[in-house]
Amino acid sequence: MKTKFLVILLFFICLNFVHAQTIQNSHYSTTAYIKNDGTIQNSHYATVGYIKNDGTIQNKHYATIGYIKNDGTIQNNHYSTVGYIKNDGTVQNNHYTTLGYIKADGTVQNNHYATIGYAKGVAKEWAAVVFFFFNFE
Repeated sequence: MKTKFLVILLFFICLNFVHAQTIQNSHYSTTAYIKNDGTIQNSHYATVGYIKNDGTIQNKHYATIGYIKNDGTIQNNHYSTVGYIKNDGTVQNNHYTTLGYIKADGTVQNNHYATIGYAKGVAKEWAAVVFFFFNFE
């Protein structure tokens, strides 16, 4: 009975990791995971934040730290605009200065086009939140 329980538990743990997208630095080292439900985990699978379906961004304690609006505007917890993610993947601050780019293949670049990371399969808005706007630690 214990063995069956452990096998089932292991299956669900593995299934949980299969559905997570990987965030990598420029050297392809995994720095975080974003699960399909918006849960953000560090490289040790500890939950560090959440991106909710309605665009609310929360820290690991469920405190709201920001918002992603439908038009690509990124706001802090006081509804002040901190930046924008454009349809073409350009990431800008609140003064419209380009901070970087999220490419269609998931490559994340700084404003000088140097690769700073990879977020293959991650929504560009989510990648922008993780790489440019909020620190989840």
